[in-house]
Amino acid sequence: MKGPLVPFREIVLKVHSRCDLSCDHCYVYEHADHSWRDRPRAISDEAISQAALRLAEHAKSHALPSVTVILHGGEPLLAGPARLRRVCEELTAALDGVAGLDLRVHTNGLQLSPRYLDLFDAFGVRVGISLDGDRDANDRHRRFADGRSSHPLVLRAVRLLREERYRHLYLGLLCTVDVANDPVAVYDALAELEPPRVDFLLPHATWDTPPPRPGGSPTAYADWLLRVFDRWDERGRTIPVRLFESVLSTLAGGPSLTESLGLAPTDLVVVETDGALEQTDSLKTAYDGAAATGFDIFTHSLDLVAAHPGVRARQLELAGVGETCRTCPVVRSCGGGLYTHRYSSHRGFDNTSVYCADLEALIRGVERRSVRPLTPAALTGPGALAAEHLDLTATLLASLHRELDGRGGESWERAWETALALDTAGLLDPVLRHPYTHTWLRRTLTALAAGRPSARADALRLPAHLATALVAAHDPAPVRVPYAGGLLHLPALGTLRVGPPGARGEAVVRARGADGFSVAVAGLPERRVRPGEEAAGWLPVRTVGGRDGAPLLRLDDLDPWRDCFDATPRPRLSAGEAADWDRLLVRAWTELRARAPRQAAEAARSLTTLTPLAPAPPAPPPVSPAAPAPPRPPWPAPDFGRSSTREPGVRGHGYGALGIALTAASPDPAAALLRGFRRAKLNALLEVADLYAQDGWWRHPAPWQEGEVPVSELLAGVCERVGLAPLDPEGAHQARAGLKTLEGAPELTTGGRLLVAELRDELDGPGAERAHG
Repeated sequence: MKGPLVPFREIVLKVHSRCDLSCDHCYVYEHADHSWRDRPRAISDEAISQAALRLAEHAKSHALPSVTVILHGGEPLLAGPARLRRVCEELTAALDGVAGLDLRVHTNGLQLSPRYLDLFDAFGVRVGISLDGDRDANDRHRRFADGRSSHPLVLRAVRLLREERYRHLYLGLLCTVDVANDPVAVYDALAELEPPRVDFLLPHATWDTPPPRPGGSPTAYADWLLRVFDRWDERGRTIPVRLFESVLSTLAGGPSLTESLGLAPTDLVVVETDGALEQTDSLKTAYDGAAATGFDIFTHSLDLVAAHPGVRARQLELAGVGETCRTCPVVRSCGGGLYTHRYSSHRGFDNTSVYCADLEALIRGVERRSVRPLTPAALTGPGALAAEHLDLTATLLASLHRELDGRGGESWERAWETALALDTAGLLDPVLRHPYTHTWLRRTLTALAAGRPSARADALRLPAHLATALVAAHDPAPVRVPYAGGLLHLPALGTLRVGPPGARGEAVVRARGADGFSVAVAGLPERRVRPGEEAAGWLPVRTVGGRDGAPLLRLDDLDPWRDCFDATPRPRLSAGEAADWDRLLVRAWTELRARAPRQAAEAARSLTTLTPLAPAPPAPPPVSPAAPAPPRPPWPAPDFGRSSTREPGVRGHGYGALGIALTAASPDPAAALLRGFRRAKLNALLEVADLYAQDGWWRHPAPWQEGEVPVSELLAGVCERVGLAPLDPEGAHQARAGLKTLEGAPELTTGGRLLVAELRDELDGPGAERAHG
């Protein structure tokens, strides 16, 4: 099987192979496998030592930062305190200086006492207890062999764990679902015990031995769990429930949190009491010997087990599930369910889960109930995207201050104090809304993380932003602004020549009310500047539009951080060129308002800054079939939905900027404007919202080209074509086909699906027919 070995990070160590309960749903004793009968009751000293050595060897060879060891059985406490102490000592000593050790024990709790808990406290062993709910629910399966209830003894164990001296060892409760029990009563009984976490487990079953379904409902287990979810939600979700949190995580584009759901590769191995190395215990439900590998800790390394075909089969991610699962919209959350639950004697594990209908209903039910908390704030209404970007830029500024950690020097500290004062006065937001503030902060943080010498100088752009804010507010407080190359640039205002090329230093900038501002440089007379008026040495940021329905935009051809688009920004335009851009913008906007009024209105509300870009160079001649292909660049090909950059995420700009190449010869300036805006909007949205998972497992047909593309490219192409639909009927047909594919894309998050629904409404909702026919 392809791909590197996945090292084991979790080891289930069987310290005793017998149990003091007779649970009728136990997969070890009551299901298909009976290997327990031939194994020693307790693990030997030799097996303990060898297990510790094998684990340390494995952790060292794979440079694992930590490993988890779960003491298990049977009932592990039957091994007795002395043997458990030996286990803890051997593991702790073997892993000392090699990897962190997370020790846990999974017990029914019947034997738990201060003697055990004092031992566990000494080694940091956390305790998980099996409990199926209230007494009626627990006694349905978890009884002694003579039929007596185990419930009082389990409650006694939990009470002991909840005592102040042992509370830190309380790991949580594990509850096996039985749909005959009252789900609300079960949850309330567990919640009353204040567990740090609850795990709800589906009873192990296969297609040969399916789970009981009273009443024959195909979604009985989902219905039961959703009633628990509703109760959990009603009570404020105060107790972590791993099953629900895993579904919520994957719906938001995050990882699965449990082996029973999701596509994450398995990283667990079992060490039996005789030293045998086995696959996950749940396989004992499938058939006798299903978990066996033929390896043991005395003669085989853990790497050999990791290469076992049975283990590798559970490490294939999407390729490890059947065709039906691979094309299912919920497969990223479900993952085909627990591997064991797919088994049938006819087809082996090449099936959907015996709980397939339950898992789909559960995931869709959780999503329906959680749309509001799963919806990115940027999708909640008009102005929300701009507000989220403002918050993100403010966070970046705070991150820069934290990362500098005193290394910015006096100039930075002085500027930071001014920024705090401006924030208190409500004057900092205009600074943060400037789209290239975002670019500057991202690049500077990246430079700091890479240890580049230029990072500190880049950080000292902050005083220039603050000076701009004070000038706009007519606040005469002086700001000392660094300059380089003889040029002082004030964002959104312009660039002033303050010295010869190569000159560096500080200039004092002070607002002068309605008269603009002054600039003082040591050894030179003070200079008065009117921001909107070009003068000797002063190049102002000009504006375009503002008439005939076109928005008033800054024509920013000066900002040193404006090179954040896929094309090269043009240098300073001449007065005539700027006038041409003004005429082009107004003409294009007039046409856009007539042909696509809804889209034009949104763009007018959102855009603040227009940066002229150089036209794209002509396409190179095709490569001759006989000639070698040109070398691939050392970075990934541009993602149509994100800015192209060798350092992903560094070239993005704040919401409101539009970089575009326009000339009098442009075939359709209105379409060019709208296309640029749609790309910029999606880029901004991707910075503040997770619209799809980054797994990269799926590729989809794109109606506008041959072959398949990742979901990022499909979504970007659809977003653009939906926006341009009033101008391009063919693009509208392509968008519809793309939307149909996206509506079934497994990697879309809840936010991504909401965006797709919005795009569908924009394309085909009320008013759409009038807009584009």
